[in-house]
Amino acid sequence: MANEFRLGVDIGGTFTDFSVVNNTTGSVTVEKMLTSSSQPEDAVLRGVELLAQKLPGLFEDLSEVIHATTLITNVILERKGSKTGLLTTAGFRDILEIGREVRYDIFDMFIRLPVPLVPRKSRLCVSERILADGSILEPLNVEDVTEAANKFQAIGVEAVAIAFLHSYRNPSHEVEAANILRKLMPGVTLSLSHEVFPEPKEYERFSTTVIDAYVKSVADGYLEKLASGLSERGYKNELFVMLSNGGTSTVETAKSVPIQMVESGPAAGVEAACYFGRLMDIENLLSFDMGGTTAKLCIVEQGRAAKTRTFEVDRVQRFKAGSGLPAAVPVYDLLEIGAGGGSIARLDDLGLIKVGPDSAGSEPGPASYNRKGVMPTVTDADLILGYLNPDYFLGGQMPLDKAAAEGAITLNLIKDTGLTPIEIAAGIHEIVNENMASAARVYVAEKGKAPSNLSLIAFGGAGPVHAVGLAKKLGCSEVIVPPFSGVMSSLGLLTAPVAFERSKAVRKTLPSLDLETIEDYYNELQEEASSLMPDKSNLLIRRTADLRFSGQDYPLEIEVDKSLSESDILEVLEQRFINLYHELYGKVDDDNLVELASIRVYATQPIPELSVVGRTSAVDGQPKGSRDVYVSSMDGICNIPVYEREDLRVGQKIMGPVVIEERESTTFIGLGDSVIVNEVGCLVVKIANSEISSKDG
Repeated sequence: MANEFRLGVDIGGTFTDFSVVNNTTGSVTVEKMLTSSSQPEDAVLRGVELLAQKLPGLFEDLSEVIHATTLITNVILERKGSKTGLLTTAGFRDILEIGREVRYDIFDMFIRLPVPLVPRKSRLCVSERILADGSILEPLNVEDVTEAANKFQAIGVEAVAIAFLHSYRNPSHEVEAANILRKLMPGVTLSLSHEVFPEPKEYERFSTTVIDAYVKSVADGYLEKLASGLSERGYKNELFVMLSNGGTSTVETAKSVPIQMVESGPAAGVEAACYFGRLMDIENLLSFDMGGTTAKLCIVEQGRAAKTRTFEVDRVQRFKAGSGLPAAVPVYDLLEIGAGGGSIARLDDLGLIKVGPDSAGSEPGPASYNRKGVMPTVTDADLILGYLNPDYFLGGQMPLDKAAAEGAITLNLIKDTGLTPIEIAAGIHEIVNENMASAARVYVAEKGKAPSNLSLIAFGGAGPVHAVGLAKKLGCSEVIVPPFSGVMSSLGLLTAPVAFERSKAVRKTLPSLDLETIEDYYNELQEEASSLMPDKSNLLIRRTADLRFSGQDYPLEIEVDKSLSESDILEVLEQRFINLYHELYGKVDDDNLVELASIRVYATQPIPELSVVGRTSAVDGQPKGSRDVYVSSMDGICNIPVYEREDLRVGQKIMGPVVIEERESTTFIGLGDSVIVNEVGCLVVKIANSEISSKDG
């Protein structure tokens, strides 16, 4: 082939982003389409067709398509999944409502709790009991399973989640029950808890398995439509899907446990941030992804972003932990804030301007989109302030209506505030920056980090517009805006290796471990994870252990070197755990034994080779014009130069205030700040001063 293309597609809440990399030349072609919320595959296929017009022979020379989607989250939020039943151990049908028996807001007298995806009438029990050590106390009652199958059919259940107590230790009863249901309920969709989340904590395991069953048919149908749509247009190879843990998998693997795709889009953005960090040899970053609906921040330390297994979906209070449905899948440890270009501004009960967390999304979108939106948003404010060029949004493909933005502000905010449109727009911009900064300060402090030691890497359609203002509030000294920043999550899809993770619960103190048995467990997990990989050559295997003090609930993940000898492995692991525990929490509990909660194996293929350099000029770029832009509360509106990003030369330095435009995003650099283009085409902004208060350190 003369050319070999790889395509990344990321469906966001407002826009669907595309990046095509030519592996032969290293060139990058990008596209952006408004997301089709009702039929998300439509925007994908229309965008790919548009790219094919720009790149003749694209489908024939396309070696790989990698996809990230919000589908799983949307199905849960909109309650459009399969009619699902739960089959569980007698006495545990109400675990989905009992949860952890904790109120996420103890002061709310009218607290609302998340509604389970399975109503009580569809939660059926069977007699069986496996103990925590895996021994069988009571055999599975086959008659109970048969009766449950008949009841499920009578009420029209389409999918069943099977979750028995302690099945993570011994899955035999779940397997037996599944075989019975398949015979009695032909075509039923099944999710088994020991396959979805083979670890203790029955509430999290039951909830995750129910979610997986609820979305499985929808995910299967969507991925089939997308794969067939690409095939009909000439694509001959396999479709890959980004998982929440930052790895990619084949469609078939993703369909088997679709819950693993729940945070695929944000994971792609973090992967992109890590990629550019490696290119620039910067290990410690604060990834800042601001799109149309939310802003997401993630700490990257020593080139790797931390992961968590305490994710929730469909929160009653979107940004309050504990108010949603647990989905115990590995996801990047992100801070998500209701702050995006589409975040709506309104007056609260005190007559003060409030921004978000609700968003105008893609339908109707901000008022300036001219799609019947009437509420003012962050994008409308940025347009009024001059940060955005109404004739160059998406390169002019989607002009913005400044008059409509001013009309929305006038209609909703001016009458009760007595402020001018510019003052209100400046307030909206400042408030959304402070909302993000306030949340980020807590997030970074909880991780034991200082923002001054982190480079802020900004992307997403709205990220570069707000990055410098956010960095000043946090005290970051440097902002990095990578090339193609407006579609960087789709580019991040092409930087992630095919990867899969498997785990096994152990729950034994270190002195009582049989190392030979643990090694057998690791080998079994390695074989299982490797079997899920499309190409089993050159696999990279990583082992970890979840350790905690005996009696604790939440462990820390510790690296396990296979090279360690049996004589010192326990001592080394314990010391690594104590060092990390001390770093995070300060006090070490010396009186309790260290317990191995579970073990994990990560199987990955090598990181794909990707050479992405932003388009730059051979000579110093000159301003393509100037316009009135709100610089600061002190300087007000000033006429400042505007540059086209592609016109800038590597090494060219520009002093702010200045606006740098590109097709998918815009970067604003403030007064006194400077920007230089580095060798990989990133804009590196040096912050002149920051708003660090004593409480921020």
